[in-house]
Parts: sequence; C-alpha cells; structure tokens
Amino acid sequence: MRNLFAKAFLALCALGTSTVAFAQEAAVEGGMHQALKVKFIEGSADFMSLVAITLVLGLAFCLERIIYLNLSDTNSDKLLQGIEDALDKGDVEGAKAIARDTRGPIASIAYQGLMRIDQGIDVVEKSIVSYGGVQGGLLEKNLSWITLFIAMAPSLGFLGTVVGMVMAFDKIEQVGDISPTVVAGGMKVALITTIFGLIVALILQVFYNYLLSKLEGILNKMEDASITLIDLVLKYNLKTKK
Repeated sequence: MRNLFAKAFLALCALGTSTVAFAQEAAVEGGMHQALKVKFIEGSADFMSLVAITLVLGLAFCLERIIYLNLSDTNSDKLLQGIEDALDKGDVEGAKAIARDTRGPIASIAYQGLMRIDQGIDVVEKSIVSYGGVQGGLLEKNLSWITLFIAMAPSLGFLGTVVGMVMAFDKIEQVGDISPTVVAGGMKVALITTIFGLIVALILQVFYNYLLSKLEGILNKMEDASITLIDLVLKYNLKTKK
C-alpha cells in the first residue's frame, strides 16, 4: 500500500512538472492562445464539447441582454424635459406622443402614467409602480440562464476530471502498474476539462457583472424618472385644478 501511494505521489509530481513545462512552452511557442487551442483538442471530446456548448449558449444570452439593455438605456432627462414642456402648455396629447415615440422602459412607464393623468394622482402613481415592476422584470429576463451556465461550466469541467481519473485508474488496473507514464497521460486529459470549464466561467462572469451594472443603472434611472413624473403630474393637476 505504501508503494502504491508513493507511486501515485510521483505521478502527481510528474503531472505538475508537465504543467509547468506546458506554461513555458506556451510562452515560447505561439503564445498562450495557441497553446489553449492545442490543449482543447487534446481534451476529452465528450466533455470539451459540452463546455464549448456552455460557452456558446452563455455568450448568446449575454449578447442578447447587452443589446436589449443598451437599447433600453435612453436619455431620461431629455424625455422628462419634453414632457414637462408639453404639460406646461397644457398639451397632454403632446406629452403622450413624446413618451410613445421614445424607446425604453422609462418612456413606457411615462406613457402609462400620462394615459391616466385625468384619473387623479393616486391612480397615476399606482400605474407607474405597477408598470415599473413589469419593465423591471423584462430587464432582468434571461439573467438567470447566464448564472446557470456560469455554474455549469466548472461543474462540467470537474465532472470530466473525475471521469478521466476513473478511466486513468482503470488503465492502471489493466496494465498492473502505476508508473508516472501510465497515470500522467490520463490525468492530463482529465484536468484539461477543468481548466477550460473555469475559463468559460470566468468569461461569462465578466459579462454577467457588466450586465448587472448596466441593469442597476437603468433601474436607478427608472426610479428617479418615476418620482419626477409624479411631480410633473401633480404640478399639472394643481395648475388645472383637477
């Protein structure tokens, strides 16, 4: 048993040495990018393909959310200024037209509030709050899928590593020897899946944090614009004595 553990330790040391050699080789020949491509091909096709699919799907959801959030982020100050100017002139239809012709959740919330401007400030406020919740849900849509892929990528990598190590020990059992040459080859392929799983998770995490930052900014603008819009409606009602 002691000899078995000693040989396993030597195999792990050999694997660590090969990892260092891989990093040095990457720095000298072709750079890290080329080395990653080579190691991706060397990895197990089953689990490496699953990790690649996770990356593609995760980036697709990230791209969709980036486009949607950037289109939703409009100039709220300009919108509210246009609505205020129209209401000062008593032109409610003009204020509605400005909100209707402007894209983004803030304009949609403003339009819903202006549609009920004749029903009192309480109705307008409830409409703004209710529709603001709907727009907030649309902004957060599909973010849960991105978090799923962030969790799946390293999990698939670890699963590939465990399966690869089981296969390596099966090979040891068949050969009847635990030499570093027998162990290192199988474990190297197994650990490659973990490396790429972690890389995929890191890439998706960067995009996810960007999306969260963008989302928080839009939500803050929505809250500020909602308060300003209620003030404008209150000012209009007082002016018209409604």
